[in-house]
Amino acid sequence: MIPQRFVIGVLMLTAFAEATAVTSVFARAAAQQPPARPEPSVELPAALARVLTDYETAWRNRDAAALARLFADDRVVVPNACAPVSGRAAVERCYAGSGGALSLRAIAYGTDGALGYIIGAYAPQKGEPDGGKFTLTLLKGSDDRWLIVSDMDRSYPRKP
Repeated sequence: MIPQRFVIGVLMLTAFAEATAVTSVFARAAAQQPPARPEPSVELPAALARVLTDYETAWRNRDAAALARLFADDRVVVPNACAPVSGRAAVERCYAGSGGALSLRAIAYGTDGALGYIIGAYAPQKGEPDGGKFTLTLLKGSDDRWLIVSDMDRSYPRKP
């Protein structure tokens, strides 16, 4: 026979787990809403700004090869459109057929030696409300060009 205290304990743990799961779902949904007042844009140093402008141009032109050239070639990279891959050829295959209207803006950035990052927001056109957020993790190549090693973004849910 199972002790009553054990059964009550299991029921309490189950209720707590379910409440936590529901709270977590609502917290994640709330966290993905666009901010009421977006963070202001920051001006990037030219070498970092080039990453964003080249990305926008390649995306608008649906040019997967140009987009792939923005990524580090000699290591595993994390493009947004697929699982982690090795090399630019794999990045190009990953982004084949992708593209369209895109405007990127930086809201924070940092560098430390050969490592850097850009945190930002994106919209279809400059001046339109943000449609989502992104982070780029960067590595400075031997030619002093910043290259993407991780490209992560998340769109905000559409309002009904």
